[in-house]
Amino acid sequence: MNSDFSKPQRESAFGIIVMAAHTAFKIGKATFFLVIYAFVKMSAAYTAYVLLGVGVIILLCVVFSYLWYLNFTFFLDKEKQEFVVNKGILNRDQVIVQLDKIQQVNINQNILQKMIGVYGLKIDTAGASGEEVSIKAIDEVSAYNLKEHLLKGKTEATEHANILTNELPIIDEIPFLRVSTWTLFKVGLTSNYGQSLTVILVFFMYTVQEARHIMDIFGLDKGAVQSTVLGLATLFSVAVIVVIFLIVLLSINLIRTFYRYFQLEVSQHKNSLLLSSGLIAKKNTLINPTKVQITKHSQNYFQKKLNLLNISLKQAHFGESKKGKEMQGNTLEIVGCDTFERDELLKMILGQVPTIGKTFVPDWRFLNLPIFFKLILPVTIFMLVAFNVPEVKPFLGFAAAYFIVGILMIYISYRRHRISVNQQFIIKKSGIWDISNEVIVPHKIQAITASQYPWHKSVDVGHLCLHTAAGQIHFKYGNYSEIKRLVNYWLYQVESGNENWM
Repeated sequence: MNSDFSKPQRESAFGIIVMAAHTAFKIGKATFFLVIYAFVKMSAAYTAYVLLGVGVIILLCVVFSYLWYLNFTFFLDKEKQEFVVNKGILNRDQVIVQLDKIQQVNINQNILQKMIGVYGLKIDTAGASGEEVSIKAIDEVSAYNLKEHLLKGKTEATEHANILTNELPIIDEIPFLRVSTWTLFKVGLTSNYGQSLTVILVFFMYTVQEARHIMDIFGLDKGAVQSTVLGLATLFSVAVIVVIFLIVLLSINLIRTFYRYFQLEVSQHKNSLLLSSGLIAKKNTLINPTKVQITKHSQNYFQKKLNLLNISLKQAHFGESKKGKEMQGNTLEIVGCDTFERDELLKMILGQVPTIGKTFVPDWRFLNLPIFFKLILPVTIFMLVAFNVPEVKPFLGFAAAYFIVGILMIYISYRRHRISVNQQFIIKKSGIWDISNEVIVPHKIQAITASQYPWHKSVDVGHLCLHTAAGQIHFKYGNYSEIKRLVNYWLYQVESGNENWM
């Protein structure tokens, strides 16, 4: 592929294969059970027609991919500092991306792309619609050269227009942070319990739903199957079920961790950071530290004992979701750091390690609403039901345990809810199990909201919300007079400073 990106060019011809496979996979996923039903219920005489239909769909996918390949071109307009993409088959679209709006460029390689020797390149922008540009097939050298052009500053891009033609890929940079397999194993055992539990529940619901479809297709007796499953369940004690559940939970944690973060490396290339990880699909992401809006590092009890930290880099992502709510920023995760590596990363992104300034704590009224709406109200309703429904009464012990655990969790949340302020940084601390510290610099603030309930005016209690391009940071039930002084101080810093938020 030509490395002179000032002229319109197409992606690699192998993109036809990638696009065809992608389209066929989506169609196959949508019609999977329909095809199975056709093979099971239809007579052998119609099997040839089903196979013919599948062949026609594959042929149409190839034709569609070929037309997409012919109409998909991209080039770099150096004078206007824009990356222009033309695409579409029937409706021709042109996507124009301002170079200074590009937050990160991802170079990915799934199994199919690895087999045919190409890479996929995606561009994440901070544009009005948050649109993402995707190139399905591009060779390795061109991918890294294009990535360098896209993330260069305006001056560097015009002075070094063609210097990257023979440059080696960035992956030859020596990483300053490399997460070992043993570290990943420890990360998998000590993090993401909530996410893995969600995966188990979703998988269970999906399995039950699809099992019903299969029983309908093959005409199985649902009552007999249900009685068999319940009979097997009685063979296991509650303790054994709990042990099996924990093993499954930790196994999912380990699988997810190794799949996403295998061979995680972070290296510095000029003014950017390169993140590389992935077990099957290798992902390389180059980001500009100045684009990071919120820097977050978190740690739970087990990770503290093992000297492990997880770092999140939140970037801007504008636009509105389907429900009209503000979209959250793009987040990059760096897991398995120790304290020294965390400090080095913070220096690269923020210029220095943030220090704790004056700390503000919430009022005890922080506890009132959560205790009432999350504990007292639901437990009261449950007790009323239990005393009127004999079948529910034996579970009153669970309600008592829920109330005690809930009180403890809300109190811990209150104790951890803090905000620290100095001249350079704002640090928000929060969490119950995973203790997180979110760090922003004042010039990243886009708006500030200070609010107060009418019944809190007499006790001078209010709330603070810092709006950034990557999301919001809340401090609740603080001293309202102090909050107003902080708001005036930050507004002065933003208005008197000359630093850009991007």
